[in-house]
Amino acid sequence: MKAKRVLQPAAWAGMAAFLLGMQAAVAEPFMYVPLGGEGKIVVVDTAQDKIVDTIDGVPAVHGLAGTPDGRFLVAGSFDERESGSVAPEKPAGVTEEEHAAHHGDAPADSQKTGSVVSTVSIVQTTDGSIVRRIDVPGAVHHVAVGPSGRYAVVTHPNEGAISAIDLTSFAVVATVATGPLPNYSAFSPDGSQVYVSNAGNGTISAVGTSQWTVQWSAAAGASPEHVVLSKDGATLYVNNVDDGTVSVLSLKGRQIVKTIPVGSTLHGIDLSDDGKTLYVAVLDDEKVASVDLATGAVRSNALAPAPYHLAAVRGTGKLYVSSADDPKMWVVDQKSLSVLGEIPIGGKGHQMVQGAGS
Repeated sequence: MKAKRVLQPAAWAGMAAFLLGMQAAVAEPFMYVPLGGEGKIVVVDTAQDKIVDTIDGVPAVHGLAGTPDGRFLVAGSFDERESGSVAPEKPAGVTEEEHAAHHGDAPADSQKTGSVVSTVSIVQTTDGSIVRRIDVPGAVHHVAVGPSGRYAVVTHPNEGAISAIDLTSFAVVATVATGPLPNYSAFSPDGSQVYVSNAGNGTISAVGTSQWTVQWSAAAGASPEHVVLSKDGATLYVNNVDDGTVSVLSLKGRQIVKTIPVGSTLHGIDLSDDGKTLYVAVLDDEKVASVDLATGAVRSNALAPAPYHLAAVRGTGKLYVSSADDPKMWVVDQKSLSVLGEIPIGGKGHQMVQGAGS
């Protein structure tokens, strides 16, 4: 896959329909890894554990999520600029009117009243082209896309809020205050709610997607950040960075039913394909850990320096773990936690996303 950066008119005409659930195209087993300050996303072939392409033109890309059909990536930027200042370059194939419509002032209900904005890029996976750029109120840390592919949610830690983007109109439809330092989010399987970790006050907020309002909040641990949802949508696993634990949150009961000590300064978190094992990158202890969710038993293996973001590579029995200090990812065996290899990626890997069909 060689990125051409040019959107063909026919592709743009059909994009909204694709996003709403046309039959997914066959996808290669790719993992997309955003490199933050490097301003690019590297594309890793998970069968070969090697980079096969690079997507440029995505400044300060930390947050990344994919549409369910695998056709598009939603890339958030941590760069901020004053609202009304010069917008990023117009993507090819988009009219000036369409471009201007998505680069006005941020919504008035932003907690900073639209004083700063950042830009979310919509990337077409077939050729790496940027097909839309959408301004949102404040720097974006992490991104989630709902199960239908209609909505994307981005977190704004500096604003104490999330924004919801309608991917059929490419408009910001809501900006919702959830709490101080919202970090990560995950949609329920039916898309009716999105769960947001608020690192600043140790809570999880549930936001209803019909009216985009906070429906309830629950206590977690100290500085909850990354989260992962069980396949049945009943349980949310939350890593608490400051106390080194994982909270097991029952969404039906809206309360923590178990707290699992794992280590010092947690970061990436994910589940095995069968949902029975939880994997955690333990940054300060320089190890990767696995938790047997049936027994609570925790195993770990050394991984240095500074294991950071983590993703289970579906259907392979492997984990990808980036380093916060070195420009690489480790390939880790899920069962033994032993290192199978390393992938040089040229920067610090952030929120990884595996392509649909992988």
